Amino acid sequence: MANRPKLTRIPSMRDRVEDTLSAHRNEIVALLSRYVAQGKGILQPHDLLDELEKLITDDEARLALSEGPFGEVLKSAQNLDWDSKRRSFVFYPCVQLSCKLRLDELTEILVLFWCQEAIIHPPFVALAVRPRPGVWEFVRVNVNELSVEQLSVSEYLGFKEELVDGRSNDRYVLELDFEPFNANFPRPTRSSSIGNGVQFLNRHLSSIMFRNKESLEPLVDFLRAHTYKGHALMLNDRIQSIPKLQSALVKAEDKLSKLPTETPYSEFEYVLQGLGFERGWGDTAEHVLEMMHLLLDTLQAPDPSTLETFLGRVPMVFNVVILSPHGYFGQANVLGLPDTGGQVVYILDQVRALENEMIRRIKRQGLNFTPRILIVTRLIPDAKGTTCNQRLERVTGTEHSHILRVPFRSENGILRKWISRFDVWPYLETFAEDVAGEITAELQGHPDFIIGNYSDGNLVASLLAYKMGVTQCTIAHALEKTKYPDSDIYWKKYDEKYHFSCQFTADLIAMNNADFIITSTYQEIAGTKNTVGQYESHSSFTLPGLYRVVHGINVFDPKFNIVSPGADMSIYFPYFDKEKRLTSLHGSIEKLLFDPEQNDEHIGLLNDPSKPILFSMARLDHVKNLTGLVESYAKNAKLRELVNLVLVAGYNDVKKSNDREEIVEIEKLHDLIKEYNLNGQFRWLSSQTNRARNGELYRYVADNGGAFVQPALYEAFGLTVVEAMTCGLPTFATIHGGPAEIIEHGISGFHIDPYHSEQMAALMADFFQRSKDDPSHWKRISDGGLKRIYERYTWNIYSERLMTLTGVYGFWKYVSKLERLETRRYLEMFYILQFRDLVKTVPRAVDDPPH
Repeated sequence: MANRPKLTRIPSMRDRVEDTLSAHRNEIVALLSRYVAQGKGILQPHDLLDELEKLITDDEARLALSEGPFGEVLKSAQNLDWDSKRRSFVFYPCVQLSCKLRLDELTEILVLFWCQEAIIHPPFVALAVRPRPGVWEFVRVNVNELSVEQLSVSEYLGFKEELVDGRSNDRYVLELDFEPFNANFPRPTRSSSIGNGVQFLNRHLSSIMFRNKESLEPLVDFLRAHTYKGHALMLNDRIQSIPKLQSALVKAEDKLSKLPTETPYSEFEYVLQGLGFERGWGDTAEHVLEMMHLLLDTLQAPDPSTLETFLGRVPMVFNVVILSPHGYFGQANVLGLPDTGGQVVYILDQVRALENEMIRRIKRQGLNFTPRILIVTRLIPDAKGTTCNQRLERVTGTEHSHILRVPFRSENGILRKWISRFDVWPYLETFAEDVAGEITAELQGHPDFIIGNYSDGNLVASLLAYKMGVTQCTIAHALEKTKYPDSDIYWKKYDEKYHFSCQFTADLIAMNNADFIITSTYQEIAGTKNTVGQYESHSSFTLPGLYRVVHGINVFDPKFNIVSPGADMSIYFPYFDKEKRLTSLHGSIEKLLFDPEQNDEHIGLLNDPSKPILFSMARLDHVKNLTGLVESYAKNAKLRELVNLVLVAGYNDVKKSNDREEIVEIEKLHDLIKEYNLNGQFRWLSSQTNRARNGELYRYVADNGGAFVQPALYEAFGLTVVEAMTCGLPTFATIHGGPAEIIEHGISGFHIDPYHSEQMAALMADFFQRSKDDPSHWKRISDGGLKRIYERYTWNIYSERLMTLTGVYGFWKYVSKLERLETRRYLEMFYILQFRDLVKTVPRAVDDPPH
């Protein structure tokens, strides 16, 4: 009894901050005073750490801190996103500190390490502290009095709003809070479970089935009610209860076990029909038996894995609609046009893989239905040489998938010209109504499954799924709020150009309306231990003067699932696969890279073609940070000596572009070329729309020992990263977003921090120098990248998983009422009362007069 551990209260964040202040008073006061001295504003994690680094440049402070916990914090912060296996590279200038810490000291000081944001309003410093992904606490420190108070989410956001509106006495602010609707809904609590929603749901609900056999009855109802275009599937009216189902399954098992395994379904169809079974169980005796065994096992002892396998094989999905309204959605001559890039590639590859998987499953299910997939996008009459003015276009490489284009229209008629993705909001409601009619006519009924893409597509998908009662999946690709820091609190500054008030509102509606959400990486949902995820950033935020989001989306919600895409392996394959290489394209590639003529397609010269190429390809916008890459390269003499830099991006002439952001970046690039005299070491290629040649370009760069770099300030996933790695090209990619998860630093590629460009350039220079000295170093990273791709990032894995998720969520939606009707009514009210008014502030586009 004497040795029994005592129960102790878990200290609040306020207690921990107070303890830290008490234990390290001088250091903390010095640091907080530096923050306050900067005046009113917001400090991000890199700002907080930069100030900490400046503080230790003082010799005495350095000595004190190096012998205490601050030294360990700094070293941890320098390795901002890596575990102990990845300590070979740092983002921040390395300060050699040695310190021996007691565990309690380290725990105390980690409070600062967990801080993701500081609001400075002298003499107050409010901290948004994140002990682990998805979990937040808020405290405020009065630096003059060294007093600490705990804040609620609402209080913290209110304090933050004072940066914009000053102190307000208005007690009645519109607050959005979805938490009450989900309070009793099951969800995991461990951060490591985030993104594994379907596994959690299966465990939870199979556990309920195990404890309460009556809860199995809805399974019979579901299977009995399952039909497609008037054809009964799975069960007929002979089976009305669980005992009758179990009895029929045993009888069917007895009959089927006596047949050869390859016996086609047609030979025993009438026998099974007499027992109560309809088509959908399988195409052969062997496959039908497998399905029946899965169901028998589930009825006798529900198991999450067995349940998922069974539901994933139930025939539920024959017609799929995929929404992607903005940009030039086509199959040729579109990549690199405004708002047209990775998302188009993603969807086309997704559709090809999805159709193959649907055909495979339908055949295995013993059915002869023809699947249909419709990619619904905007029809653009002024199509600029693309097919975007064609209503219906079959997707190449498929038999039953088409692009269906529907125009944007208003009371003034059909809009003819392209408009930015930021300006589409006034058209989407009418677009959704028109799309509903078009897809119903095309499919001769409703789809079984709707997938939204990006903010506009997800909003339209929400409107359609709600109207049609269809399972909805949301894919964000990129949530703009994370790409533009402080774009929520200072939304008024951005709204005229980007209309973020509409976009953030649409994102909230879509992510809460969706039945399930898929992301490419864990980081999209919940970031890392030190960085905030895209969806996590929507858990609470404020648009001052509009509304305050107290609980927007909960990253622990079981609707989140990680399903990573791949690259089209018929186009992107390793450089050493000589039989598949497109050597006939090498002449045109060499002309692109080395032709001295300066024109709209290429500018700049490479005086030494024998040098390896550092290569990047992306849209030319601020977030992709290609101008940052060029400046980083330009300032590093060693890197310039070792490699040439080649960009594939946008236009090189501002007169060719209609995109506001791209025009700014074009001008910046021209200025950098002149300022750093890059001609001779730098080549700028305009966007290349030939995917086959782009794939060979990756391999051509690999042939000469080059590398790929993706330097974005934030990247949701990084499809070009996967493409480059699939071609065997060593890859450097941003630590901010999905690429940090795709790449294992130093094993399958390298992480870079675009906010610390000197270190980024130094790391690349070091790689090329080591590869020059030891070519096996280049090959080791190349092979590591390929191994990573084959393990995690292929379209076959993706499509199989997506179809399984669709089946499982479709079942749970039917059985356990996952519709969350209360939430959807709340969203409907929010849409009508808030979103519609915001849309009215977005000017409608005016077509150019005809020539």
